Amino acid sequence: MSIAEAYDPPVRHAALVPPSPPRAPQTMTALGRLAAMRKSAIGTWGQRAYEEDVIKGRFFGHASFILNTADAIRHVLIDNYENYTRTPAGIRVLRPMLGDGLLLAEGRAWKHQRRTLAPAFTPRAVGTLVPHMISATDETIAELDQRRDQPVDLREAMQRMALEIAGRTMFSFEMGLHGPALRDFVIEYGAKLARPHFLDLLLPLGWPTPQDVSRAFFRKRWTKFVAMLMAERRAAGKTEGAPPRDLFDLMGAARDPETGEAFSDDQLGDQVATMILAGHETTATALFWALYLLALDPQTQEELAAEARAVQANGAPEIERLPFTRAVLDETLRLYPPAFLIARAAAGPDTVAGMPVAAKDVILVAPWLLHRHEKLWREPNAFIPARFLPGAPPPDRFAYLPFGVGPRICIGAHFALVEATLALAKLIGTFRVELIDTEPVLPIGIVTTQPDRSPPFRITRR
Repeated sequence: MSIAEAYDPPVRHAALVPPSPPRAPQTMTALGRLAAMRKSAIGTWGQRAYEEDVIKGRFFGHASFILNTADAIRHVLIDNYENYTRTPAGIRVLRPMLGDGLLLAEGRAWKHQRRTLAPAFTPRAVGTLVPHMISATDETIAELDQRRDQPVDLREAMQRMALEIAGRTMFSFEMGLHGPALRDFVIEYGAKLARPHFLDLLLPLGWPTPQDVSRAFFRKRWTKFVAMLMAERRAAGKTEGAPPRDLFDLMGAARDPETGEAFSDDQLGDQVATMILAGHETTATALFWALYLLALDPQTQEELAAEARAVQANGAPEIERLPFTRAVLDETLRLYPPAFLIARAAAGPDTVAGMPVAAKDVILVAPWLLHRHEKLWREPNAFIPARFLPGAPPPDRFAYLPFGVGPRICIGAHFALVEATLALAKLIGTFRVELIDTEPVLPIGIVTTQPDRSPPFRITRR
């Protein structure tokens, strides 16, 4: 008998359809679209984008294409991916935080970084980091246990937990001392500098906008902070001949398999920033949405709790023994993909979906749209974890892209799935989670798929 069969699953019930934001009107001016984008990019898409294969439009003097078909997505993100780079607006928003790390690098620099980092993110390497994940999750559960039966901000709790996991897996030290400062950096940037301004979209990348000046001052403070974290980790030292104990060890020892080249100090700093920020924020967001969905769907929550408790009764949890928990997480990533949009600018002319593409035209592949597209999914807006259970027909490769696809697929995908699955199982295996108020929580697309508010939850011990 498998773990999944070790308890009696409840009878399947009517699928939950969580609240979603209103769709944009069919006609919208460029200025109206920009105003909507500053609030949430998700709010700029109308009903056609959820029904049609390709949507062609114009935006600030260039053609734009929303792609919802496998052949077109494969062409842009795999077959001819080198012709499609980050958009200038995307670079302006992300570079002050991530520098020239893996997420933003292009061409030879990207290939060098990808080859060099790959060994640090294999399943075997990630397995050595699981104790860090478990210890931080257990401490979060102990802290929440002190606040049970009281209103709890689970979004903040998940951010703190994911940040603690990021700090321990990166540096092997707790983030109690530096965590508040790191969270302040993230909150400051998200509130003040992450939203694209009109001039960010209009001016060439080499022409600084007023926002760019503010971002440059931010980057000086941010890189100094990251350098301090690296110096503290180096001061802690490493036992001679001992195996790597964290990502910093793995990345510091990494060498390009073709050239033997290591990362410079500046390059290593950008990789550290990329892994901490991209990893902790996206995982925290995914865990929040999973807890929100489970609070709205108590029957599914009880099924997940039964699986988690059955596994925990037989030893430390392992992701392979949590198929229903993983299915809940996969369905959460479908409904609320943290990276809701992949935006690319054409470096040169091309043909996509039979249509000519000129240099500087913008290609949009939006996991938010693909994951809710009416041609690609049955009941696309409903929460149905069974879609991802073993034995269910797998989704089309280009219909489900929570981590992207192709050569630039997220290098930390396995790490994130292990972390989120184990954490979700331990949290729901320990606590029953309920919403205190009935006001809907709506997703907004600003860098990641964030909630428009942090609702109060009530947690009770099982």
